[in-house]
Amino acid sequence: MASDVSGGSGRPPRLRGPGIAKKLIPLLAVFGLTAAVALLSGLHPAAHGQTSAAAVRPNILVVETDDQTVESMRVMHNVNSLIGGRGAIFKNNFTNHSLCCPSRATFLTGQYEHNHGVIGNTPPNGGFERFQELHANNNLAVWLHDAGYYTAMIGKYLALYANKPPVPPGWSEWQATAANLYPEANAFKFYDYTINQNGTLVHFGHDPADYKEDVLTRKAVNFVGRRAPNAQPFFLWLTYTAPHIGGPDPNPQPPPGCKYAPKPAPRHAHAFDSEHLPKPPNFNEQDVSDKPAAIRNLPRLDADQVSDIQRKYRCELESLLSVDEGVKKLVEALAAAGELNNTLIIYTSDNGFFHGEHRVFQGKQRVYEESVQVPLQMRGPGIPHGETVSGLSINADLAPTVVDAANADPGLVMDGRSLIPVAQDPSLVQGRRLLIEQPSFKEQPRFSAVRTGRYTYAEHGSGERELYDLQRDPFELQNRDGDPSYATVEAQLAASLHDLQNCAGFSCRAQP
Repeated sequence: MASDVSGGSGRPPRLRGPGIAKKLIPLLAVFGLTAAVALLSGLHPAAHGQTSAAAVRPNILVVETDDQTVESMRVMHNVNSLIGGRGAIFKNNFTNHSLCCPSRATFLTGQYEHNHGVIGNTPPNGGFERFQELHANNNLAVWLHDAGYYTAMIGKYLALYANKPPVPPGWSEWQATAANLYPEANAFKFYDYTINQNGTLVHFGHDPADYKEDVLTRKAVNFVGRRAPNAQPFFLWLTYTAPHIGGPDPNPQPPPGCKYAPKPAPRHAHAFDSEHLPKPPNFNEQDVSDKPAAIRNLPRLDADQVSDIQRKYRCELESLLSVDEGVKKLVEALAAAGELNNTLIIYTSDNGFFHGEHRVFQGKQRVYEESVQVPLQMRGPGIPHGETVSGLSINADLAPTVVDAANADPGLVMDGRSLIPVAQDPSLVQGRRLLIEQPSFKEQPRFSAVRTGRYTYAEHGSGERELYDLQRDPFELQNRDGDPSYATVEAQLAASLHDLQNCAGFSCRAQP
């Protein structure tokens, strides 16, 4: 057993897919073979001070929630103490597209949406079928499986997954929320749902023991008990439903007041009955005259709507308590198996969620911080204890981080970078720029944006633009687009955005 082994690798990855040679040739001339390969893949040579994982490769556990905000992390006492407190908290972490399927596709490819091609939750350009069409045999699970990892998926996979194939390529063990007549409704049910257990459909009812978050935790703890003592390292992706809105309605267990909201475990019913809804300065924003029409046209929330947001918010927090307990049980299971110090644990969410900010009643898929900023904490080999990283990170960094730790070969050119060396030296991401993008999807308007350490600049499909100075205006109340005092900054940000819109690999990570 080893501790603080980061898993850095200097060996070249297998690069597959169209355009690889075209991207690699100019980098060879500038950086040389080893550096160019490292830049393209998102890995970093061992010169950064990492220890090779060839001798002892860590287990990898990724815990992902659905629609969780950074604000809600204040109730995650076990996560904060057992992961963030024993590792690193990434304070400014974002998602490339704040919608579950594109976000999870980014996790599985390490690519921005314009490169991985999964742009929504439904066909023809989104959902599970689109991901399978483009990446069925070339994604993170396949890479880790090929590298000798025992891979497992427990929980929600990708939108509209319908049990075909019963077990997708790359997964040694498969316990995913299964589709029924209404696959999305089933994926988000907390009771009366079906799980595909390695190709066999198993139904769970509406007793307290059937509460889905607890069932997923039991499966994960059982998995750790079976696999952690094994010499073969494992990769487990555990995806909880909470705090996403979910059925059934009416709730078959307490509390009765969580209709059209996430359902907490019965033991957590009423835990936050007196919790006040946070109302930051942008809550039910009074003056939106500077915002795009999609926001300007929203009426101010009335008292009934505010009351409904508060009711659902309390249910969200209550539902997260079972996740927080689950993380503690997993950490205890790893410790009991003697594998805690040799396991990289990552905790995150696929996207954020609105609770009345900027007059948005609920949902995501907007450019604002509440939608695109998500929690990220990690502990394990190579991650210093008690580190807080203020520099920017994004969900495209997760696959490179896992690949780095596992010493695996990625089959795609990844747009993100490993965060293991960043946790060791946060200055590595100083001046970084991130791409936030969203194509036209149902009623949501198209936009793309660049996020820097200080600014958010967005261009909308309507031709409207937004610029926020987050240092002076963290709640994005005053759009500085067209402000003469910001003209130079806006021009620079526009140029950066246009560069990122077509970036791939190293060009997505290049820092000015």
